[in-house]
Amino acid sequence: MISGQIDSSIVIILQGKDFLKALGCGVKQAEVRTADNIADADVLNARAGESIANTRGQVLPKVLVLNASYEPLNICSWRRAIVLVLKGKAEQIEHNGKLLYADFPLPTVIRLRSYVKIPYKEITLSRRNVLHRDSYTCQYCGDRRHDLTIDHIVPRSKGGEDSWENVVAACLKCNVKKGDRTPRQASMPLMTNPRRPHSHVYFEISKHSTSGEYHWQKYIVGA
Repeated sequence: MISGQIDSSIVIILQGKDFLKALGCGVKQAEVRTADNIADADVLNARAGESIANTRGQVLPKVLVLNASYEPLNICSWRRAIVLVLKGKAEQIEHNGKLLYADFPLPTVIRLRSYVKIPYKEITLSRRNVLHRDSYTCQYCGDRRHDLTIDHIVPRSKGGEDSWENVVAACLKCNVKKGDRTPRQASMPLMTNPRRPHSHVYFEISKHSTSGEYHWQKYIVGA
């Protein structure tokens, strides 16, 4: 477990109040940015040299950060990931085959060598998050699209709450057809039973994985 003074190479991927709490410290955000800049400059300039300069202007990959236990921890930039690897704080698990410089491929997944405890964080109940949970699929007819609406299973007029278990993605046609009724009253059974996502970290990482740009699905089973 990390204690005492903060290791800047770990701090740079754990920005934000929640992650700073995980480190058991009260560092201000400005101090984190300072540690980030110093660590980046020292390590990357010393090891990567001109190769780093040549990557400027290119769209380089995000990197999945795994805890020492192989559980997803965060997503960081390729630059921060390389700092962790070069300083021996993390190991490279997967890469995309592109070389940053000789014999050093750009990582897509890294694993911390020291375990970091993550505090629990609620996932915001929002239209975007509900649609992502339901895979942008109408839960009544199965139509997959991005202009879906949000339907209350038990209508608010009948005491239905704004909760993960009472809202689903629905196409406009099904939402209008169901109207101010329950699925049973409307004879419109749900395709799946809605549930609250169990992990904020897994849920956020799954958004990147399901886009098809990153192949991280094997690390987020159950998200």
